[in-house]
Formats: sequence, C-alpha cells, structure tokens
Amino acid sequence: MDTGILISNLTNPTLLFFVMGIVATLVKSDLEIPPTTVKFISLYLLFAIGFKGGQELSHGGFTTEILLSLILGVVIASLIPIYTFFVLKRKMSVSDAAAVAATYGSVSAVTFVAATSFLEAQGVAFGGHMVAVMALMESPAIIVGVILMMRYDPDHDSQSADLKSIVKHSFTNGSVLMILGSLIIGIVADTKQAEGIKPFTTDIFKGFLAIFLLEMGMVTAKRFGAFRKYGWFVTAFAILAPIVNGAAVAVISGLVTQDVGNRLMFAVLAASASYIAVPAAMRLAAPKADPGLYIPMALGVTFPFNITFGMPIYFAIVRDVSF
Repeated sequence: MDTGILISNLTNPTLLFFVMGIVATLVKSDLEIPPTTVKFISLYLLFAIGFKGGQELSHGGFTTEILLSLILGVVIASLIPIYTFFVLKRKMSVSDAAAVAATYGSVSAVTFVAATSFLEAQGVAFGGHMVAVMALMESPAIIVGVILMMRYDPDHDSQSADLKSIVKHSFTNGSVLMILGSLIIGIVADTKQAEGIKPFTTDIFKGFLAIFLLEMGMVTAKRFGAFRKYGWFVTAFAILAPIVNGAAVAVISGLVTQDVGNRLMFAVLAASASYIAVPAAMRLAAPKADPGLYIPMALGVTFPFNITFGMPIYFAIVRDVSF
C-alpha cells in the first residue's frame, strides 16, 4: 500500500474534524452540534450525492455494466449476512447474530460519502450508478437477517417481524428514500435547470461533510465503550469483517467493471456497516437483539477503521489486482 495515499487520507481536513470530535468527547468538552442541524446536514449529504449521481446517469445512459453492477450489489448484500451469521452464531444469541449480520451486510451512506471525498483527493472519478447500487444494497441484508432469525430462533415471535412490513420499512426509511428520490430527480431533471443548484450540491459539500464528521467523531467516542462487556471477539470482528469483505469485493468487482473508482466504491460498500437503516428495522424485527452491541460495532469500530485505514487498503488492492 502506498504510504503517501495513507498519509494523504489521514491528513484530509474532513477526517481531521472526525478526530477532533473524538478528542472533544474524551476531554469532556461542551462542544455540541444541535440535533436538528445534524439531521439537516445528513439529509443534505444524501441529497447532494443522490442528485449528482442521477445527473451523471442521465448523461451516460443505461449500459450492461450498470445492470451487472446493480445485480452484483444485491448479491453482495445478500451473501455477506449469511456467512457472517454463522460465524457470529457461535458466540452470540441468534437474535444478536442476525442483527449484526444484517448490519454488516447492509451499507453505510456516510462511509460512501466519505469515500467520494477520498476519491476526489486522489483525482479519481466514479460512476453515478454507484449511488443506485448503494441504495439497492440497504434492504437485501435486512431481509436475509430477518429470514435467518426466523429460521434459527425457535423462540422468535413471527408476529413481531412481519417480513412484508420489514421490507416496506427498509425502503421507506428516510435515508433510503432521500437518496433514491434525489437519484431519480437527478435523472429526470433538465440539465440546464440543474446547473442552478450546482453550487449547493458541489461547492459547499466538503464543508458540510467536515461538520457532519465532527459530530460522528463525538458520537463514536461515546459509543465505543458501550460493548466492552462482549469482549475481544466483537472488536476483532468489527475490524476483520470489513477487511475481508472489502478486499474480496475489491477483487471480485473487477469481473463487472475495470473502472478504479467504481471498484473502490464497491469495496467500501461491502466493507461498511449500517448504523441507521438496520437499527431502525431491527427494532421491529429483532426486539431481543441488543442495540448496544450492533450499533457500537458499526459506528465505534468499523466506521472509523474504514475512513482511516480501510479505504487506502481497498484502493491499493483495486489498483494492483485486475482481471
């Protein structure tokens, strides 16, 4: 791995704000970003990514590569929770294993956003269709996790997890709806009219991302110690799972596309873990699963690992391994 890329990533201003958030919490600072502001910024980031992706799709058209990419995304999101469930079931209850498996099979929109900043710093572009791939990868993992829980937990109350309602909830979740809706609007919007909001979707993007990662740093520091009672296994899993998933998909994605940016995005999506959509769905589907386990794993360990060391690792694999 090129140490120059690693150092460049670690000194990225947006990432440094993430570190600042961690430090602020550790020193018990009264620094705080109002919850309403955080919600607005998160919606803005999803809107900007979705809209820009839609605009790129409208210019490039629908190709075989895009179709294969969408299929590969769904396959990845369906397979990861299956193998992780059986690994986790040896150390956890069925409900907890299913919730964690769904978390790591699904994706983190914030990690995806951070990856766009990483690629921009490297001067590498990616296809707008990867936004659609990300949106499609949210739900399959949730569905597979629920099915595994129903199958292997004899005490599970099937009435509490109606699969139809879980599927509906996963697609109507605010973050998924925002990015899918923005993607569609970006596709159908008139190009000249879209230029009018380009300063809003492009010029101020990194500034909002920096503030959002500052908040993520503070939240991460608060959540990190929440699952110490589960021991070393969950910490090791939260680091090894993204490495395995990200590295494997960085290679496999070469079967679908040779574009470096798209392959890096595939790797990041496979390596990421959801801490927004999945927890919301699992509250309905897995009431016995402990949110104090799967949310801190995704947010306290996997997320910071991916945005610091993970992305340079996956990028190196993508550059050096091709079919």
